[in-house]
Amino acid sequence: MRLAIAEINLQALAHNLAQVRQFAPNSKVMAVLKANAYGHGLVKIAQHLNDADAFAVARIDEALALRAGGLTKPIVLLEGFFHQDDLPILLANNFQAIIHDENQLIALEQAQLDAPISCWLKINTGMHRLGIAATQFEDFYQRLLATENVKNNINLMTHFSCADDISDSKTAQQIVLFDSLVIGKQQAHCLANSAGIIAWPAGHGDWVRPGLMLYGVSPMLNCTGEQHNLKPVMRLTTKVIAIRDVEAGQCVGYGGRWQSTKATKLAVVAMGYGDGYPRHAKHGTPVVIGNKRYGIAGNVSMDMISVDIGDNSDNIKVGDDVVMWGSELPVEEIAQCATTIPYELLCNITPRVSYEYLE
Repeated sequence: MRLAIAEINLQALAHNLAQVRQFAPNSKVMAVLKANAYGHGLVKIAQHLNDADAFAVARIDEALALRAGGLTKPIVLLEGFFHQDDLPILLANNFQAIIHDENQLIALEQAQLDAPISCWLKINTGMHRLGIAATQFEDFYQRLLATENVKNNINLMTHFSCADDISDSKTAQQIVLFDSLVIGKQQAHCLANSAGIIAWPAGHGDWVRPGLMLYGVSPMLNCTGEQHNLKPVMRLTTKVIAIRDVEAGQCVGYGGRWQSTKATKLAVVAMGYGDGYPRHAKHGTPVVIGNKRYGIAGNVSMDMISVDIGDNSDNIKVGDDVVMWGSELPVEEIAQCATTIPYELLCNITPRVSYEYLE
């Protein structure tokens, strides 16, 4: 019997990409596939995003895995490259580099390449992570134009820091700053991540970069994907492996931090932090068994979780399916119960979880 399974709904993936195009009908779509496609399976997900215009990953090894998997679309390296020796790899595989640091610019100026590569110039408009300062923009832009190793169609981009919060004015300020810098430049512009796509149409530009929303999860504060007509792509399930009677006053799990207030039954399910489920999920975090919600009792262990099923009136038995998150139970809700974010939950799925792709 297979226990922990991540069911990946590829029809939901296609639906979500179509929703991206509805939000930003005049923009090309760069599908973000970093971190193993947010835990969904890098190559398999890419193979089912044929309608995307390009892919984006964080690092070269992810991009090489896509090429090895037969993907031929343009691939953008969100962190760029890290050494001049990387440049021939970019050229040979038609990778596009994001330039965000002067060391990269110097490496491009000094490299001996057989042909130029495509580049994106990233401007720091308020994220203060990667990107050149606004005061450096014109100098970097002109130096890239003058470099034979760079194609002339230099794309321009930035990244929003607070787009998930529509009450925060920082995103509007970032858009104004970016627009003031690139005015008159005819190259393609790219500003919007998933939250920017949903909430800030002024920042859609020529390209958008959907990540989390492709997988059916809301990037906005205190929202679920369903509120944006997105469908969850991952459904994480397992099985009941034991049912136990617990008397009133008995403690359950490591540290005995949960104590039953009355006689009850516990279903022990085959899931834990060894599968990527959050160890800090609080008591009462919901799971779904037989279309009904029940709460976690006690601490999450490496391999098992106890679930309070009351008097077992629904006749739960060993072998029954347990939904940890999915269409019946939003991953956003589980993230709140574990004081984390959906990104972390999706990306933390471990190799011992079986993947099942549903066409």
